[in-house]
Amino acid sequence: MVSRQIQNLIQRSKTTSHLLQFQSLIFKTALDHDAEFISQFVLSGCSVSVNFAKLVFDSLPITPPLFAWNTIIRAFTKSSTPIQSVRLFSQLQRVGIKPDNFTYPFVLKACGRCSLVGEGGAMHSMIIKAGFDLDRYIGNTLLRMYAACGAVGLARRVFDEMTVRDVVSWSSMIAGYVACNCPSDAFKVFQQMKLANERPNSVTLVSLLSACTHLLDINTGESIHSYIIINHMELDVALGTALLEMYSKCGYINKAFQVFNLMGEKNLQSWTIMISGLADHGHVVDAISLFTEMERTGLKPDSMSFAGILSACSHLGIVEEGQKYFDQMVRIYDIKPTMEHYGCMIDLLGRAGLINEAYEIIKNMPMEPNSVIIRSFLGACRTYGWNLCLDDNLRKLLLKLEPELGANYVLAANVSTLSGFWNDAADLRVAMKQKGLKKAPGYSWLE
Repeated sequence: MVSRQIQNLIQRSKTTSHLLQFQSLIFKTALDHDAEFISQFVLSGCSVSVNFAKLVFDSLPITPPLFAWNTIIRAFTKSSTPIQSVRLFSQLQRVGIKPDNFTYPFVLKACGRCSLVGEGGAMHSMIIKAGFDLDRYIGNTLLRMYAACGAVGLARRVFDEMTVRDVVSWSSMIAGYVACNCPSDAFKVFQQMKLANERPNSVTLVSLLSACTHLLDINTGESIHSYIIINHMELDVALGTALLEMYSKCGYINKAFQVFNLMGEKNLQSWTIMISGLADHGHVVDAISLFTEMERTGLKPDSMSFAGILSACSHLGIVEEGQKYFDQMVRIYDIKPTMEHYGCMIDLLGRAGLINEAYEIIKNMPMEPNSVIIRSFLGACRTYGWNLCLDDNLRKLLLKLEPELGANYVLAANVSTLSGFWNDAADLRVAMKQKGLKKAPGYSWLE
């Protein structure tokens, strides 16, 4: 009776402090020897702090039952340290407890999150020996584990060996191909899915829309949109976001905006994709307006959101706005600028002819600039005739990063000429000729 009352109180605990008090009481009353009670305590501990639950778990005087092992393994699988699930599984084997059909999926998910294809493969062997290879749920998790590790061939083998497949099996295989950058194969599986008379769900369609985005296949994307409408499917956050991204990346920004406005619920990713899409398609004022509206909703912008709005400022050439957003990102939201953020600022300042300011950012960057930033900066120098007597470091770095790109040699030679380094310019053109490099003419990729 007493243990039941304590269990009820533990289930209502919300802080580690409460659980510590109960832990003391448990030791005093010898309830730490009650396997059923300990399982409940571990379950409650995981809901508050998985690390605290692990400390309790390790200090138990008895070997916990399998339910307790599964509980803490599952909690770590969802945590920021999924590798602990794999370690706990090894510990489970050492104490001689036999895993069940719930244990394996939890650990397989952890292997997928940590890209541990070797450990996942070893577990695959254990699953076959234990006779769980016909378990559809385990098969689906195994398939997703291999796909998450980039081993899409092994994922396909698991898929082909499944005697019974459900919509999760088909969706997982399609998602695996998309994640491994094989969108054409994803559509082939979808065709097989239709022949098997398996009805796709929203998860399936999200993956297919992602494949359309990779291939810039607007026709298939529109047919999926029609399927959603005809079948009265709910445009939830995941499906709506995938749809608007497909339209945006394929160049149909107005349709993307229509989808965005039809979405009842939007998350940060939805707003960010829409803002970036508007900026990329020249609707800069709308992008800035949407960013302001997003802030008013209470959503906290992240690194990608600021990359989108800084890109918009760069396209429009509004220096003060761009500098304001960059400062806001660092000072108010405490976001460390990435290479993309620095690239946007250097492009913004370079387009405006503020070469000194752009050069100061390059000098103060905590990382080495990439080829895109260097090209942007040197291009601005050439455009504005800026004679900066550098020690040639940026030009040398550009050729080191991309030694086989003829356009880099032409740009470096032009800037050298502008700076009065005639011999350097001549040497660059000779080197370009010796390597057989040519500057590729401008071109556009059209559907």
